Amino acid sequence: MAALGIEDLVELRKLVRDSDSIELKLTVPQKSHRATNRALGFDPLEAQIRQVFFFDTPDLDLNKAGVVARARRVQGKAHDSVIKLRPVVPAELPKELRTDPSFVVEVDALPGGYVCSGSMKAELPTDVIQQAVRGDLPLRKLFTKAQRKFYEAHAPDGVGLDDLAVLGPIFVLKLKVTPPELSHKLVGEMWLYPNGDRVVELSTKCLPGQGFDTATEVRDYLNAKGLDLDGEQQTKTKTALEFFSAELRTAGG
Repeated sequence: MAALGIEDLVELRKLVRDSDSIELKLTVPQKSHRATNRALGFDPLEAQIRQVFFFDTPDLDLNKAGVVARARRVQGKAHDSVIKLRPVVPAELPKELRTDPSFVVEVDALPGGYVCSGSMKAELPTDVIQQAVRGDLPLRKLFTKAQRKFYEAHAPDGVGLDDLAVLGPIFVLKLKVTPPELSHKLVGEMWLYPNGDRVVELSTKCLPGQGFDTATEVRDYLNAKGLDLDGEQQTKTKTALEFFSAELRTAGG
């Protein structure tokens, strides 16, 4: 597991200080999926089902600009849409964004790296996402005026929301456990890709001042369970975008 250098740690502390929360993430190697499930006591029958759609051009122009447009259907909960920008420097964001209750700045920290992002989220009626991905509703209707304004400020010129392709869906199983040995909740997500590949991620959230202590606590707990923490790290969003981008280019070529 790669260690961060001194300059990285200094920058990370600055970002954390001005963020709203920290999410600590770890990708579980495929060979350890079953062992992790057993060790942490995850019950698949208790998993929440999610269906995630991304929106981008076939060449991933949004992703290259650091912009993510996403809609998510969630079993038993409100559906939602998100416009995300990364990386961001919290201290450089406009005051109107930082005071908007729908806008959150979060640091994602994973072994060997980190990124700070700003996300604007909105709840959606249950039928809207299906209408949009079928083409019965313009994609822009999945996003509020504030989200569209945020998108337009950072998306590449000439790439409107209605110009984007639908990338997905990805099916996701999400589980939460609170081990008695930990002071924080652990979240497990399994992302199931159409070709049979899986990405399993463990994560926990904490307040900005708790990041390093929480990371140590969780690492020690997982080590005590005998789990492999040294696998290659994958990001769920990047893996999904690259998979569906390749599929779109193949179909168009």
